Amino acid sequence: MTSHNEQGRPSQPPSPSMAAVTLLEEIRSGLDDVTLPLALPGADQARRDTAAARAQLDDYILPRYRSLDAPLLAVVGGSTGAGKSTLVNGLVGHPVTRAGAIRPTTRQPILLHNPAEAAWFEGQRVLPGLSRIRGTLAASPVPTGHQGEPAAAIDSLVLLADPAVPAGIALLDAPDVDSISDQNRLLAGQLLAAADLWVFVTTANRYADAVPWKLLLDAASRDITVAVVLDRVPQGAETEVSQDLRGLLDREGLAGSRLFIIAETVLDPHGMLPAGAVDELREWLASLASDAAGRSDVARRTLNGTVRALAQRITDLAESLREQERAAARLESDAVAAYENAATRILDATRDGALLRGEVLARWQDFVGTGEFFRTLEQNVGRFRDRVGAFFRGEPAPAVRVEAAIETGLQAVIVDEAANAAEDTDQRWRSDPAGRQLLGPDNLSGTGPGFPDRAAAEIRAWQEALMELIRTEGQGRRTQARWLSFGINGLGAALMIVVFSMTAGLTGLEIGVAGGTAVVGQRLLEAVFGEDAVRRMADKAREDLAARCQQLLMDEQQRFLQRLPADNPAQAQALAAQAGELARLAERA
Repeated sequence: MTSHNEQGRPSQPPSPSMAAVTLLEEIRSGLDDVTLPLALPGADQARRDTAAARAQLDDYILPRYRSLDAPLLAVVGGSTGAGKSTLVNGLVGHPVTRAGAIRPTTRQPILLHNPAEAAWFEGQRVLPGLSRIRGTLAASPVPTGHQGEPAAAIDSLVLLADPAVPAGIALLDAPDVDSISDQNRLLAGQLLAAADLWVFVTTANRYADAVPWKLLLDAASRDITVAVVLDRVPQGAETEVSQDLRGLLDREGLAGSRLFIIAETVLDPHGMLPAGAVDELREWLASLASDAAGRSDVARRTLNGTVRALAQRITDLAESLREQERAAARLESDAVAAYENAATRILDATRDGALLRGEVLARWQDFVGTGEFFRTLEQNVGRFRDRVGAFFRGEPAPAVRVEAAIETGLQAVIVDEAANAAEDTDQRWRSDPAGRQLLGPDNLSGTGPGFPDRAAAEIRAWQEALMELIRTEGQGRRTQARWLSFGINGLGAALMIVVFSMTAGLTGLEIGVAGGTAVVGQRLLEAVFGEDAVRRMADKAREDLAARCQQLLMDEQQRFLQRLPADNPAQAQALAAQAGELARLAERA
């Protein structure tokens, strides 16, 4: 279906290049949000690949898509001492770059272009991260500072307009790919990634070195046009050495590369190669520069190969993000499981009678007077109510002591189990590289600051809620006078004892002293409220206590969980989808 603009005229769909630019800009924007924070195997490489993808989008892919007719950028790269600068000087016929025995020689990249094409390079169209310095042919093109060192060795690009450079192509003299300077090596890789074609310089005795071949294999994977210059070939060894190098190129997927031979020779006093030494390469570059269709083919071939490589890189990055998500989920699961187990142990302790020992049992027995109440159990309910009511009215303080003992005992259980959960989580995380990184030097194996106080406050809040439950249940009952005579604290203490003694009710005194003591509380509550009401209140109190304990532990586990990166599964999904679009884009081109 054809869309229409506001004037009713048919609107043209966006051109393929416009659609490609839009897609690439979306990908570039999304890469800014990629962090890969967890220390996983391969994460460091994924971060480097992400940075490389951002740089290549900025330095080459987006500029080339936006300006398909711009001059080709030929980057001259190679190993230390291979003669790159000498080659560039030979191509233009006069010294323009620094060459010498001190390494590294090319500290600052120099871009030579035809004067008529200065506008293509003076702005930030390509290599926007490098500032521009305008050089001149009348003096050294490399601005120097103290003791002849470059004034800006890494963050700037020297532009040199030279009529000897044919229109349609520019030459960029890059630092050594195996430089002793880390920054120079990184810059060399960045410049090569921004190239439409490579002029790769090596020597007769170093053409099999690992570092150059790593870069050449990368070029082969991206289908970049490569011209290989074999420099300093001894007289009489041209055929043998060139055939061996050609065999290597063919085997490694670079069969279409042009190979140029420069014989070993003596430089003139200005450091220049003899006349004619680089004529074959100069003519090839000039022929390419003058052929618009040929230049377009080179640019599109390199661009499409680079986009295919970017699609794979984005696919790998999406998988790295998924690995980060799985690792974070695993760490979160470890923490959640440890604290859930702690919550289970706390709740088990609150309903199996474990808390009806020690201080709690002693205070309860002080409160009810065990012998007196056990005898009362044999009498009728009316007499039981009267005796209990009279006892409670005369002894309000012991009920408060029961509450305090319960608070202390329950707090100890909660704090102990929270500390166990923290220790368990800490150990699990430290056995995982990602978790170990997130914890760092911090020791989280105990409870957090203030946790015992928060636990005590929550227990008191639960006790207050339990008292309110008793008030609510007693309102409007005919027995209101009697439960008021028993006292809220006394009934509350009895209900707490019941909560900590059973899940479905105790059936007799034979289960022991603690159980028998709980039966006293249960019988008391049943005498006041009835059996169904007691069961209902006990269930509500247990549920409330369980919820409060779980919330305490959930808050406490945040000490671990807050260290995890934010969950963003949509990011990996979006990158994977964009990688598929990139692959299709490269296939259509």
